[in-house]
Order: sequence, then C-alpha cells, then structure tokens
Amino acid sequence: MNIEVVGVVGAGVIGVGVAESLAQTGHRVILVDLSTPILECAQEQIKNSLRLHRLLASSKGDGADVVLKRITFSTDYSLFNEVDFVIENATEKWEVKQAIYTQLDMVCPPRSILAANTSAISITRLGSLTNRPAQVIGIHFMNPVPLKPLVEVIRGHHTSDKTIEIAKDLLARMNKECIVVNDMPGFVSNRVLMLMINEAIFLVQEQVATAEEIDKIFRTCFSHKMGPLETADLIGLDTILYSIEVLYESFNDSKYRPCPLLRKMVAAGLWGRKSGRGFYTYA
Repeated sequence: MNIEVVGVVGAGVIGVGVAESLAQTGHRVILVDLSTPILECAQEQIKNSLRLHRLLASSKGDGADVVLKRITFSTDYSLFNEVDFVIENATEKWEVKQAIYTQLDMVCPPRSILAANTSAISITRLGSLTNRPAQVIGIHFMNPVPLKPLVEVIRGHHTSDKTIEIAKDLLARMNKECIVVNDMPGFVSNRVLMLMINEAIFLVQEQVATAEEIDKIFRTCFSHKMGPLETADLIGLDTILYSIEVLYESFNDSKYRPCPLLRKMVAAGLWGRKSGRGFYTYA
C-alpha cells in the first residue's frame, strides 16, 4: 500500500512536528484541529521551523513554501475521506480519544489505517471503538518529532502484520527507525519515563533537592541530554499528569500515584514550555 495522503489529528506540539515531517518527505497532509486560531498558529510554527531547517541543513531539499503547500489546515474531519493513513495526536484523555476514533471510523475510507500517537492509552482499547481493529496501531513519536530518529510502534491485540508493515514503510519514508513493542499501558518508554519524572517531582516536593540540582545529576552522572524535570517541561506537565493517571488506573499500583505537586502545578497552569513556566521559566 502506497501512502500518499496522511491525516493528522491535533495541531499541538507533536501534531505540528508530525505534519512537518510528513510534508518534508513528500506526503500530502491534512491537519485537523478544533479551531482556526489553533491552525493558524500551527501554520506559523511549521513555516518558521522549515525556514530554520533550510538555513541549518546541509542538504538542499524543497523550500519552506513548497513543503507548506503540501499541508491542508482544516477544522473539517470530512476531508479525511481521502486519506490512506491517520496519525492522531489528541490529548491523553480517554473521553477525547473515544469521540475522535468514533468519528474517524465513520469518515475514513475502509483502507485507512488509524495510528494513535499516545503516551499510555491502550491501542487494543482504541481499536475496539472502530470497525477496523486490525488497522489500528500505536505510533509514539518523541518530541521534537523532526529531530528524533526513533519511533515506538505498538501492536494492539488485533493489529495485523500487514498494518505493521505499512506503518514501518511510512516511517522509513519519513527517515525514522522504529521498534515494535506489544500493547501494555505506557508501552516501554513512558512506563519507565513517567515513573522517573514523577519520582523526581516528589524529590522537589520533599525539598530533597531543587529541580536544577536533580537535572544536573542526571545530565552529568548519567550523560542524559536533559534531566527528568527539563524533560517534563518539554513534554508538558499536563500530559505527564494525564499519562501517569492512565498508568495508575490501568495497573492499580500505588507506584504510579501522581505526585500532589504535579497536580498542583497543572491546576495552576504551570505546564512547562507550552505555557512559559513549569519547573523552569521560559521567555
């Protein structure tokens, strides 16, 4: 199956990165979100990113204007009636994804594959919302999408081998390597990462160390490019909270209980880079 038209749901940080990466590798993209202002902001972000990439890259790929013309920005899901593949990037809340997958199953052609870019929600459960569970798969892109070479691909209970191969081919065209894992909440990366971040937040809450000190230990002693709290700010503390709540609900294990400080910061709107302030302040 040759993937030419890809639908992207959600024009947040990850969705914008996915749309940009797809357009850079020659795909036609339909990017859908709830409002025109969100989409206008996404278009400006992609334009600026493409121009910066063009300035810094040694290769001479297509110009920013050419790449941008491959992306259609819309609030109308009916445009997905021609897509070959969908990558969904909505917030990590079951009720939000439930509504989206019901709609996608109605408007997308029978051939379309539906891929969930989720941190923790079960791919099998998402597939059960559709009449095509064999064509539902998880594709967990890391942030920032255009710069990360590896993607975590998740096989749901009903995901077919054919769906896996089509997803691999699409990712290869996007110049991404992938590792296929089985469907359990959090998969591999976030089942480990969310615990580490949550525990680091407990350390701040208990005044064991400051955010700066915790992150420096991990950067210096373990050669991590970013410490756990810098990573949390990059991902978004709201996303961290939603993800670890899914893990807590899924496993019924107290080790996944969200730190009260995390809940407090999310309630205060201190979401990290996206809001301008989290454990650090951003200009």
